[in-house]
Amino acid sequence: MKMLVVIIKPFKLDDVREAIMDAGIAGMTVSEVRGFGRQKGHTELYRGAEYQVDFLPKIKLEIAVKDEDVDLLIEAILGAANTGKVGDGKIFIQNLEKVVRIRTGELNDEAL
Repeated sequence: MKMLVVIIKPFKLDDVREAIMDAGIAGMTVSEVRGFGRQKGHTELYRGAEYQVDFLPKIKLEIAVKDEDVDLLIEAILGAANTGKVGDGKIFIQNLEKVVRIRTGELNDEAL
């Protein structure tokens, strides 16, 4: 089992959610986060004063999947989140040691 941590632009959330559901993945956790990478932030004007925005708004998705679904999910996310511009995001893939469904006590693949 794998945990995919996906960072995307906020306006791409609906497209990515649809692509994930179309790929047959049942659930995910979504968080609003702030960060920067190569994008490095930008300058904005507010009430006549210029200021630097170092941390940009992003969306973080956490998706637990079976090993055989990883490549399908990556392709779905890449197709939906890509704008071709700096700051499109990243996908981090981590191993999951164990998963337990609290309600039923099911383990691992059955818990997903």
